[in-house]
Amino acid sequence: MNRFARKLLATTLLTASLGIAHAAVEVAGIGFRSQETLDSGALMLNGAGLRTRLTFKVYAMGLYVRTPATDAAALLQDSGEKRIRIVMIRDLEAKQFADAMRAGLERNHDAAALASLKPSTDALLAAVMGSGDARSGTELILDQLADGSTRLLVNGQARSDIADPALYPALLRIWIGDRPADADLKEDLLNRKK
Repeated sequence: MNRFARKLLATTLLTASLGIAHAAVEVAGIGFRSQETLDSGALMLNGAGLRTRLTFKVYAMGLYVRTPATDAAALLQDSGEKRIRIVMIRDLEAKQFADAMRAGLERNHDAAALASLKPSTDALLAAVMGSGDARSGTELILDQLADGSTRLLVNGQARSDIADPALYPALLRIWIGDRPADADLKEDLLNRKK
């Protein structure tokens, strides 16, 4: 193989590998990159799916983790950085979205766990409500940072940092817990649908 052919092959392989690294998954017209970057490095897309309620499309959601897994328990126990990215498809009032999050927490936790989480969940839900209505196209990001704290960003603007390391796994249970908000979405986030 001559030098030109080797160079062409190397360029083609590099382009193909970059294409794989940046390939997007599309859910209801919303793109999810195959990786996102958080403070200490890259997170991989574990899965992405659509939250529906009755027949309505509510939001598209992606879950990013350091090491992809199909086991919910493993992801819930992993204390490493994570990202939940939600893009609204349907307009919701801030209170509707906050109430849905509260209901998801209540479905997946007993009274004692809810009581211990109350200061943190109250702070997060107040930040959600203070961010205004979740109109179609609004992007909400919930990050679990390296120190275990939870950060809420709305349309790229930081809205809240909550230090409680128990909060993020509790939030994650809304979508991948034993009683998820949407069973099909859980399967998509865990990348178990074929």
